[in-house]
Amino acid sequence: MFLLLADMITIPDLIRKKRDGGQLSDDEIKAFIQAVKEKTIQDSQTGAMLMAIWLNGMVSAEIKALTREMMSSGEVMEWPDEWKNFMVDKHSTGGVGDKVSLVLAPALAACGCKVPMISGRGLAHTGGTLDKLESIPGFKILEILDSVGCCIVGQTETLVPADRVLYALRDITSTVDSLPLVTGSIISKKGAESLFALVLDVKFGRAAICKDLESATELAQMLVEAGNGLGICTAAVLSGMNSTIGRCVGNSVEVIESLETLKGNGPDDLMELVTTQGGLLLVMTGLVSDLSEGRKQISEAVVGGAALSKFQAMMEAQGVNSDTAQLLCSTNADYYSVLRKAKHQLELKAPADGIVLEIDGLVLAQVLHRLGAGRSKAGEPVNHSVGAVLLVSIGQRVTKGDPWLRLHYEDLALTPDQRNHLESALTVTAVIRFFCFFISFITYLSEKTLCHNHSVSTPKSMKCKI
Repeated sequence: MFLLLADMITIPDLIRKKRDGGQLSDDEIKAFIQAVKEKTIQDSQTGAMLMAIWLNGMVSAEIKALTREMMSSGEVMEWPDEWKNFMVDKHSTGGVGDKVSLVLAPALAACGCKVPMISGRGLAHTGGTLDKLESIPGFKILEILDSVGCCIVGQTETLVPADRVLYALRDITSTVDSLPLVTGSIISKKGAESLFALVLDVKFGRAAICKDLESATELAQMLVEAGNGLGICTAAVLSGMNSTIGRCVGNSVEVIESLETLKGNGPDDLMELVTTQGGLLLVMTGLVSDLSEGRKQISEAVVGGAALSKFQAMMEAQGVNSDTAQLLCSTNADYYSVLRKAKHQLELKAPADGIVLEIDGLVLAQVLHRLGAGRSKAGEPVNHSVGAVLLVSIGQRVTKGDPWLRLHYEDLALTPDQRNHLESALTVTAVIRFFCFFISFITYLSEKTLCHNHSVSTPKSMKCKI
């Protein structure tokens, strides 16, 4: 059962080699991925290999081999010749309240791109795009690029099957933040999509996999190198992830915020990410000449309603009842006549007068995870109704007793520890202290670059600021 290569190397041998800091050969990585795909390896052994990789990392050659073998473990999509230069996608390394894909995919389709988005489920404290979409009754996975121009699908038995196994096991073995494993997982799925262009949003901060700018830069470089190695025109942007994206965290409430954004009512930070990433992709495909024009076209697709029409068409094509899809996309929609609403809502109050200095996204995500919004083991269902809505924003002046957060939860009541933890997410400071901090922060911004773009295969160097 454990024989892999002609020289009698076994799975335990491979684990031991990586555990002791050795470099795996292309054939050894191929053998490991085949064993994962064919289920001739025990989950405990796969977990041990993941931990060995987490502890010792991988060199560039190993990452390229891992990505290639994961991609080749299943079918690789093929497209009509006339589509090939317009096949695009984006990926985020994970954030709190990150619903960019739900807005960007239909916006790109409205601008003439084809977006075959293979999405994942939640890992650790971050939510998954599929988890959000499945809060809509009837949402199913189908290929609808021809009729609509975008689809958001999950991994099937035949599409990158090795990654589907590793993705689930990373979540329960505390190896989610291994940069080589992150790279292999992301780029193998994008390679299987047979993309022309790919933009990666690499997050850094307390609520991200990468806690600092340096590690995010390292991951961005790994991702771009791996993507270009598969022939995909690949770029990466770096964006901060300390708080939340938008004001909603949790599956159903994030769908509502995404729909409101598609109706022209989106928060500025979410729209900034959507237009920047979408604008870059339009430049990379040659549909526009520069980033400014690309951002403008994406914004017009969202604000003008074209992206909303694409989202409604995508829902209907992927199994949502047409009346349901029309209701969700209508003006002043009664969202909770369709989406599940939590049994209980609780508003937390500001503890003092002052200015909102910080809202810790990681703390919010961790509490929501324990209340059922996330999963603790592979295959575990999530409660789509659990979530939180921020009622204030950073920099806003509040009075003691003002509500700052509305929590949506089900049968599991908050424990005193959970409530204390949640309340600790808000930092309110006196007005004078806030302005001192603000001046220091502006000075910091002027001295340090917060967004980089890595673009190896594009003809021009592109830069952006988020």
